[in-house]
Amino acid sequence: MNRYPLWKYAILVVAFIIATLYTLPNFYGEAPAVQISAGKPSVRLDEATVAQVERILAEQNITPAAIQFDGQSIRVRFESTDTQILARDAIERALNPDPADLTYVVALNLLPRTPAWLQAINAQPMYLGLDLRGGVHFLLQVDMPGALEKRAEVLASDMRTTLRDRNIRHGGIHREGQSIELRFRDAETQAAALRVLEDQFPELQFERTTDGADLKLVGTLRADAARRIQEQALRQNITTLNNRINELGVAEPIIQQQGADRIVVQLPGVQDTAKAKDILGRTATLEVRLVDESPEGLAAERGIGPVPFGSERHLDRNGQPVITRREVLLTGENLTDAQAGFDSQTQEPAVHLTLDAKGARIFRDVTRENVGRRMAILLFERGRGEVVTAPVIRTEIGGGRVQISGRMTTAEAADIALLLRSGSLAAPMDIIEERTIGPSLGAENIQMGFNSVKWGFIVVVAFMSVYYMLFGVISSIALAFNLMLLVAVLSMLQATLTLPGMAAMALALGMAIDANVLINERIREELRNGSAPQTAINTGYDNAWGTILDSNITSLLAGLALLTFGSGPVRGFAVVHCIGILTSMFSAVFFSRGLVNAWYGRQKKLKSLSIGTVWRGDDAGQRGLKAD
Repeated sequence: MNRYPLWKYAILVVAFIIATLYTLPNFYGEAPAVQISAGKPSVRLDEATVAQVERILAEQNITPAAIQFDGQSIRVRFESTDTQILARDAIERALNPDPADLTYVVALNLLPRTPAWLQAINAQPMYLGLDLRGGVHFLLQVDMPGALEKRAEVLASDMRTTLRDRNIRHGGIHREGQSIELRFRDAETQAAALRVLEDQFPELQFERTTDGADLKLVGTLRADAARRIQEQALRQNITTLNNRINELGVAEPIIQQQGADRIVVQLPGVQDTAKAKDILGRTATLEVRLVDESPEGLAAERGIGPVPFGSERHLDRNGQPVITRREVLLTGENLTDAQAGFDSQTQEPAVHLTLDAKGARIFRDVTRENVGRRMAILLFERGRGEVVTAPVIRTEIGGGRVQISGRMTTAEAADIALLLRSGSLAAPMDIIEERTIGPSLGAENIQMGFNSVKWGFIVVVAFMSVYYMLFGVISSIALAFNLMLLVAVLSMLQATLTLPGMAAMALALGMAIDANVLINERIREELRNGSAPQTAINTGYDNAWGTILDSNITSLLAGLALLTFGSGPVRGFAVVHCIGILTSMFSAVFFSRGLVNAWYGRQKKLKSLSIGTVWRGDDAGQRGLKAD
């Protein structure tokens, strides 16, 4: 009656082992570290870079606890934060001699001290939120007028191309703020241009005006189009920030919209505010230009003459100068996608670009008209342009698909594709609020939250052990297993624990012990009704299960509602709450019954249960009877 088959005990043992293994990493804490990653797509990290970092630290008499290199970044651990800061400064000075041209990103970080044997089974500690771990909080204001002006500038350029293709002459097109003005000599040309522009640019509304002898068309953005542009700018900026922050390796950053024109950025674990600002401001744009192959341009490229007027000097990946014309033929705004891949002929890593209709047409015309000349593809970041490749145009290229290749690794190709996909910020942003939450405050929050869970657990265990005796002890063991299982699941999911999450964890303990109280009282009720001890155990668990299931399902539905419609701390609470309900049902019912069955199940002539004092009434009044 009260015996589990062997396979059920095997499941409980496996669950206990897994819970133990994946809970352990949370007890090892974190070590201060310096993380070094590439600041440019053209920069690669290798073993030589690791050796250089070791040499820099040795020259400063700094001994690291460990150095890890995963192919993407170098992470140097230290025993104290003082040593960490000294090492960061030394590495920064050596790797980035020019502060205006950051070749490497050198940032402070915190890394888990999880042993290698636990890391081998992918056992990692839970992520801690900003309120527990410390970090930085930014509130950014998006310059919406700037986004509209940028869009107006693009539309003005498109108008020039459209009117030129339709052979409609005009007296000039220029932008005034968010408006575009077009001048004409006669009313007939003005009317023809108006018909074309209204058909090709539906997001603009045009008004006819005069300026002396000239006739003008003034185009302004429609209200719905302006609102759509602002929404798109906000979404693109959030996407760009996500991609930039991922380079820091920040665990669970929070980047979300606040209001119509603001973005909240929270970076848990980031100690270097200046570095976080730098990452937030990083942008990358693509430009396609022709190489200046005039005699003056070739002389400047060889270093024996000045750069001709109307051209610029840029360096390629090998540090060789390339003289390009200032005129930009194509920009990253004409990209619809960028993916890393391989050259179909040489099998070298490459970046495959997909252009929109306008970009495909421009690229086709440029390649048709400049066969035999070189075309440079430049990547601009922090105001500095680098020539990624400058191939010779062999034939006309149509179809809107372009390939960038040449002396790049697979990782570099992936980085360049990521930068181009994320693009530049659609609108400028200003940091209007900045807060730094130090690790000491986070440690205090962790300690307070831990103490609340610990003392709550101790009080519950003491009460259960006194009031329900052996069954109370079994309930306490099941409660400890529930807490361990909850932490293990959160660690396996790499969920982020915040203070509201700790509150949900304390609530989960209360719900778990509530189920055990219900089970114990049902067993007592069966004993009061005269049932045999073995029958009381079996009937008590069976009768309590339906009530426990109903109450937990209603709580789970409430938690799912919070998870679906909530945000921020509310979602953090809901995640732990929902997982805690599931683990409490498993531990309070199945795990505790397994312990009870293991203790009492094989006793055929069981006379009593250690479940505290059972009170029952009879005809003579109230008489105390002990169940054991």
